[in-house]
Amino acid sequence: MSVQEKKLKHKEDSRSKILAAAKKLFVEEGIEATSIRKIAKEVDISPTTIYLYYKDKRDIVYALHLEGCSLLRTRMEVLMHVDHAFERLKAIGKAYLSFAVTEPGYYELMFMMKEPMQFLDDHGGEDYWEEGDRVFEMLIATIKDCQQEGFFKGMDVQTLSLQAWSTVHGMASLFLSGHLKQLNNLLFSEALEAEFLERTFQLYVSMLERIK
Repeated sequence: MSVQEKKLKHKEDSRSKILAAAKKLFVEEGIEATSIRKIAKEVDISPTTIYLYYKDKRDIVYALHLEGCSLLRTRMEVLMHVDHAFERLKAIGKAYLSFAVTEPGYYELMFMMKEPMQFLDDHGGEDYWEEGDRVFEMLIATIKDCQQEGFFKGMDVQTLSLQAWSTVHGMASLFLSGHLKQLNNLLFSEALEAEFLERTFQLYVSMLERIK
């Protein structure tokens, strides 16, 4: 490995450590309560070192948001090869829920905290939202393909896509916040929380099938 390659790897490793520490603190303590100094302490580096990579805390928030969107996009892209559009729609929904369950730190920062959206508002939005757009465009394309198969006739694609996302997001948010656990105890005390999440998703799928 050349000297230049070693320097590049060191920078990439440092960025990864900073982002991992920031994500942990943002979820545990909240973004407002997390300072650059706290992040630096978590990584065992000086605060000034962080400023070599990120200009401020909001820059770190945005970097994590992009990283999470990229991970979610990767999980969804492989499903775009599913020929049956309605089956693909179900698979996308399951992949989204799986991402929320297995990557709660990213999910909460991407979809349950206001700071990433504030960053986008302050920086013009569209030019900084490319990863998010690519994820939502896959859902829109799948809804369009579902209409070609006879589903959702006469319904507005954009509105239905937003409704589908909002519904599955609601399930994920209830799961991560602990509300789903309480509902599970109330309605199905014998079921595991993950099983209740699956039941809830299947009920949503059944409702979509009736729209055909």
